Amino acid sequence: MQQALSEAALPRGFRFAATACGLKKTGALDLAILSSDVPASAAAVFTQNLVVAAPVLISKEHLRISKGRMRAVVVNAGNANCATGEAGHTAALRMVEEAAKRLGCPLQEKILRALPVVARFRRPSARSFAETSLAICTTDTRPKTAAASFKMAGKRIHFVGCAKGAGMIHPNMATMLAFVTTDAAIAPSLLQKTLREVAGRTFNAISVDGDTSTNDTLLVLANGEAGAPSIKAGTSAHRAFAAALEDVCRSLALQIVADGEGAQRVIEIEVRGAKTEAAAKRIAETIATSPLVKTAFAGGDPNWGRIFAAAGRSGVKFDTALVDIKMAGIPVLRRGRPLEFNERAASNKLLAEHVPLVVDLHAGKAKARYWTCDFTAEYVRINASYRT
Repeated sequence: MQQALSEAALPRGFRFAATACGLKKTGALDLAILSSDVPASAAAVFTQNLVVAAPVLISKEHLRISKGRMRAVVVNAGNANCATGEAGHTAALRMVEEAAKRLGCPLQEKILRALPVVARFRRPSARSFAETSLAICTTDTRPKTAAASFKMAGKRIHFVGCAKGAGMIHPNMATMLAFVTTDAAIAPSLLQKTLREVAGRTFNAISVDGDTSTNDTLLVLANGEAGAPSIKAGTSAHRAFAAALEDVCRSLALQIVADGEGAQRVIEIEVRGAKTEAAAKRIAETIATSPLVKTAFAGGDPNWGRIFAAAGRSGVKFDTALVDIKMAGIPVLRRGRPLEFNERAASNKLLAEHVPLVVDLHAGKAKARYWTCDFTAEYVRINASYRT
């Protein structure tokens, strides 16, 4: 669920701004800037699609040149700047140059997702952050925000994040943008390592429709303005930092699934008893991306056969005679054999907003969780009528 944020929740030393630059036909906010008052450690994970938009290419290059030090991010909604050739690359660079000039920072300390126009900064406020989270939305029905904090050396460390995404959502990330800021101090290399691990359990464990975009980005900026010592690997402070970052990322990821185009419910898939975590995740992902499974959940159909079949085509070897399945807490399969259950009661439980699904392989101790949503006629309507 989206969190209502106050000024007290915002990390120190960050500013947010949003404006309408004309990309959205409605005249709504469509361009945002997130800026740190001082150079910040930066880490990011980007789309794995071979078709990559110009902003992603430039952002990767700037992160490489700056060795993971950044001051600001510019992001727009309504123009992917993909397959635009040299003209698109030039336009993206112009935006970075203009923003860097306005903010008074080197060109390589800027990451971009947009086209020219620079918003006017206000003092840090919950309102400016809320406007930023709204400006990055496209087919979203609502903005997504999250916050977390922990105490270190007598200092309160804050995290806030915002994200957009409703369609084309599938690992390794998708039509998804997510930005997290924190006033913790941490080296870029450790931040990058931590982010990759967290992303694997959050943003890379969700799927709406199985499609992956050309622009998806998850970015974290850490500016150290809380005044606490720099976080070191393997310490209790690092564990607390990773846990807070994961809380924010998981909240944003689940908000994206809940806002999936046409979605009525979130399906939380847990695969237990696997030999390895990778095997468990592979099975969970296969179930999560099955149109037959997702449409069954849309209709409240306790069709365990579709789930069992999806697990079987995952490519993971397991003994089918050992498998148990529970849908919304109701055992429907035990040791590979169907059970008798009240189908009407089960159907009613499957119509809840959040539905758990558990598959136990009884083959080991590893497990994985994955989140998806149902497929409805509304998803088809939205994407059949969508125009680029």
